[in-house]
Amino acid sequence: MTIQAGIPVTPPRKRLTRKQRRLVVIASVGVVLGLAAGLVAYALRDSIVFFYGPTEIVEKGLTPGTRLRLGGLVETGSVERGANQRVSFAVTDGKTRTLVSYTGLLPDLFREGQGVVTEGVLEGPGRFRADSVLAKHDETYMPREVADALKKQGHWQPGETKPGAPAAPATK
Repeated sequence: MTIQAGIPVTPPRKRLTRKQRRLVVIASVGVVLGLAAGLVAYALRDSIVFFYGPTEIVEKGLTPGTRLRLGGLVETGSVERGANQRVSFAVTDGKTRTLVSYTGLLPDLFREGQGVVTEGVLEGPGRFRADSVLAKHDETYMPREVADALKKQGHWQPGETKPGAPAAPATK
């Protein structure tokens, strides 16, 4: 800094080159996108779950009218068929059960004691109205998420096919 006529004079600032300006803009955009992604992930933290088990619904205290997926095993002896394709059954994770009502055609592989994921609306404590029902594709396959939830509840039997693994080919 020099002084001319009693006024301090600062040397001219070096300007950013085109490449440096581009890097600053790219870095700024990256920070903004990262912040936006973080905020979206935080807002959707409970919605990212593939499904909830009956026990998780009770523990989280989800309110009636909440749209979600419910997964577990179809409780043995709980399937009741009514008029106009109405079906009710209980889904359990070995600890808690939720009664499910559904109107429509069930998948061919829907059976008692099998894994199922239903999508619909929670109607109240222990009651669920399903829009769609998804059953597992054969007798030895179980979606990894369903198997993990059953393991967490202590309901998974060792020696069963690994969760998420395809069934072994049938031999005659």
